[in-house]
Amino acid sequence: MSLSGKLLRPQNRALFKTSLCATIRSRQHGFTQPLTSLQCGATLQSLTNTKSFKQGQQLHAHIIVSGTLEDNTYLSTKIAAFYASCGRMTQAQVLFDGVVLKSSFLWNFMIRGYACNWLGMRSLALYREMLSFGQKTDNFTYPFVLKACGDLLLVEIGRRVHCEVVVSGFESDIYVGNSLIAMYVNFDDLALARIVFDRMLERDLVSWNTMISGYTKHGKAREAFVVFYLMRKAGFNVDGRTLLSLLSSCGCIQAVNQGREIHGYVVRNSSRIYNKFLNNSLIQMYCDCNSMVDARRLFEGVQLKDTVSWNSMIAGYARNEDVVESLRLFCRMVLEGGRPDEVTVVAVLGACDQITALQFGMAVHSHIVKKGFNENNIVGTSLIDMYSKCGSLACSRNVFDEMPNKNLVSWSAMVSGYGIHGKGREAVSLFHEMVASDITPDEGVVTSVLSACSHAGLVIEGKEIFDRMAKDYNMKPGLAHYSCLVDLLGRAGQLDEAYELIKTMEVNPTSDIWAALLSACRLHHNVELAEISSQKVFDMNPKAVGSYICLSNIYAAEKRWDDVERVRALVRRKGFKKPPGCSFTELDNKVHRFLVGDRTHEQTDDIYAKLDDLKQRLKAAGYKPDTSSVYYDVEEEVKEKLLWDHSERLAIAFALINTSPGTTIRITKNLRVCWDCHNVSKFISKLTRRDIIMRDIHRFHHFSDGSCSCGDYW
Repeated sequence: MSLSGKLLRPQNRALFKTSLCATIRSRQHGFTQPLTSLQCGATLQSLTNTKSFKQGQQLHAHIIVSGTLEDNTYLSTKIAAFYASCGRMTQAQVLFDGVVLKSSFLWNFMIRGYACNWLGMRSLALYREMLSFGQKTDNFTYPFVLKACGDLLLVEIGRRVHCEVVVSGFESDIYVGNSLIAMYVNFDDLALARIVFDRMLERDLVSWNTMISGYTKHGKAREAFVVFYLMRKAGFNVDGRTLLSLLSSCGCIQAVNQGREIHGYVVRNSSRIYNKFLNNSLIQMYCDCNSMVDARRLFEGVQLKDTVSWNSMIAGYARNEDVVESLRLFCRMVLEGGRPDEVTVVAVLGACDQITALQFGMAVHSHIVKKGFNENNIVGTSLIDMYSKCGSLACSRNVFDEMPNKNLVSWSAMVSGYGIHGKGREAVSLFHEMVASDITPDEGVVTSVLSACSHAGLVIEGKEIFDRMAKDYNMKPGLAHYSCLVDLLGRAGQLDEAYELIKTMEVNPTSDIWAALLSACRLHHNVELAEISSQKVFDMNPKAVGSYICLSNIYAAEKRWDDVERVRALVRRKGFKKPPGCSFTELDNKVHRFLVGDRTHEQTDDIYAKLDDLKQRLKAAGYKPDTSSVYYDVEEEVKEKLLWDHSERLAIAFALINTSPGTTIRITKNLRVCWDCHNVSKFISKLTRRDIIMRDIHRFHHFSDGSCSCGDYW
């Protein structure tokens, strides 16, 4: 049967109808006289190169009507190749099936078409079919077969094809070699990728770029730079793709000096190198290197700022602890007509939860609903996290319950939310509900529930979950799980058991695990064990300033002032600095920050007057200062004054002045709340009949009517 007859089969009528309709249009585009087979072939080749689908379809219709296509293998092959190059694989397959004598050219185009349109399995099936027909493969066949293997992560098949490449003698072909490198990069097998790269007799820019981007993609930034220097030594000039990979590597290892060199190279060669992503990559690199001044200068120099550049800056400020500027930049983005996307709102929600900016977060939530982003699981999980970290656990649970498709991360965020609020039993209950919903726990969610048990003192429950990891969840406990268990036992006062656990655990303990034991020693005044654990921390992490401070405070609590001075002198000699106490509170969508003894706020006089009033009322109510929280060898009166300068008290006084009676006060502190501030907050909540929700570096404290949700256990 002729090809025109095949096209009239029922299953092919749609294709023929489309082509016939296009024939009418072809008369209007100059195809008034039948073209010769060679003319059609040359025109089709040109249209294939430019992927001009409409014109090619019109020419196809003209060829059918003119009868030139009948029994014409040459043109049938050309048309099938044209459709394959345009990604129209259904049409290409119809024509391919009609060709009796298929050439390597046609097989290669079909294999390429399927591989380039994410139909890798079909591409590999055609490759095997090609071999079964005895058709000879060539250097145009293998690159796309290897691409299909890499895209589908078919490691064994990919290695087998590599063997076939070697046997066929095409391993030395530069295009085949590049495809082998790319495939092994997709397989995360950089060692084999490098072997192929090193064995190549000839390399082009694609070879170098593939190797550099492969190292970058897998976090091996230093290796990427080694290959780059070899590339320059070999005399190759970089292009936009090279620079994008190198900038990403600079961000990974915070190599800002190398990043600046690349920036200078881009400026000097701007006429030769153009890549619309380079500016955004430079901004992202500076943000990753914590060089926000450079990032901002470059950002402000961009006339047409796109969503990606806004996102980089907003997330960069949030990551570099300038959260207020992050939120301010988001407001500016909206005012200037920028288009926030899911990435934007996730970054902004992450900024809100750092400083308990609940009102701002709720406004962002409203924007999310309007834009329809709430269907996105990542956005939904970020909302859960934001609300829980801003102290609104009820809102967090509402978002969780309304999520249509909860994934493991969503469950983990909700479990973690209960944990940081001290609701350990609710966290354990939700964890068991998750398991009952046939969701297999991973290391992250188990860490969250163990941490929740630690904050709530649920020793039995925590031990049980830890023991079930291997037995029920086929999970080997990792460092994070051991750290949580040590913290759980230590907080509960079982210091000896915690110490024995560290000595017998299956993995080598890290400085974080010893630091957890050190913190427990501070709670329970165990100086001997504190000295052992602190020395372990100092040996493993000499720059852990927090552990030096913790040991100093332990000595101070025991009035061992000589030891206190010895540790503090060591800190000074090493050049360490303790971060100053800092508290945040939000008022009318504006975040106010207070440092210890802060007198820079515009309402300073009113704030300190309010503190004096509170001090008198608290003393009348029976409050007695707990000066053990002041780790200095000074007079009691001086210690009391130092306590009243703490940043959280300034924030509470500010909130009391500026909010109406009954309004909940929300405070975030960057350090652990001290015992006396904890007691003062309980007294204030009762005297003023205000709920105070305070988040410190460890957890949330809900103060209400003279008591705290933590049960004085934190």
